[in-house]
Amino acid sequence: MLVDSHCHLDMLDLAASDGSLQPFLDAAHDNGIEHMLCVSVNFEDWPRMCDKVRGHPEVSISVGVHPDHADCHEPTVAELVERSGEAGVVAIGETGLDYYHGEGDLEWQRERFRTHIRAARECGKPLIVHTREAREDTLRILREEQAEEAGGVLHCFTEDYDMARQAMELGFYISFSGIVTFKNAVKLKEVARQVPLERLLVETDSPYLAPVPKRGKPNQPAYVRHVAEYLAELRGESFAELAAATTGNFYRLFRSVSRA
Repeated sequence: MLVDSHCHLDMLDLAASDGSLQPFLDAAHDNGIEHMLCVSVNFEDWPRMCDKVRGHPEVSISVGVHPDHADCHEPTVAELVERSGEAGVVAIGETGLDYYHGEGDLEWQRERFRTHIRAARECGKPLIVHTREAREDTLRILREEQAEEAGGVLHCFTEDYDMARQAMELGFYISFSGIVTFKNAVKLKEVARQVPLERLLVETDSPYLAPVPKRGKPNQPAYVRHVAEYLAELRGESFAELAAATTGNFYRLFRSVSRA
């Protein structure tokens, strides 16, 4: 069995399914996916996200504000901690730094990141970290804020192995998405070969970044199987071995998830 450790179920195109998530959940089950983590990107849409996924025991949720969202409610530590106590919430994030899309003075991103780390430490739940072209500052802030006390994952990883190594030394996991299956992701494939199996997670980040052979189509949790199959072949491991390891890693990291 597999877990999709990072998806955005509330962003899937539900028009073809009369507004229901069930066809996507059924497709996931048919492909051996037993659990999905639906990740928050802002406070404004969080209630709607929760309404869509609650009632589905195979779905957990997070609470947080994505670093790409500049013009939105800026949560306090207290607000994040309060929402972290609601039913089904197993993580803080996604949070982090994105210097690829960011422009000008990005101190607000760094302060938001610190707020999320402090909330994760206070509530005892792991962090979901987004990082893009911000290696030094991401690692520096994780260290300065003692993020190892919370732990977490660098999701949709696209950086180099040195960054992965330093994050793992802080107790973080490294998650790979469909990007690793792309033909031009040569350097990332090398990183994926090196990350120890006990620190590896898989994800879709759906509805974005559909893996080969679904590239160009809207992504969905069922397609995490393609990511896992590709990684197993890339690393010279059996699919069963990689699936068991990544699933076990997920439940070790997100300790409050109840396994069916």
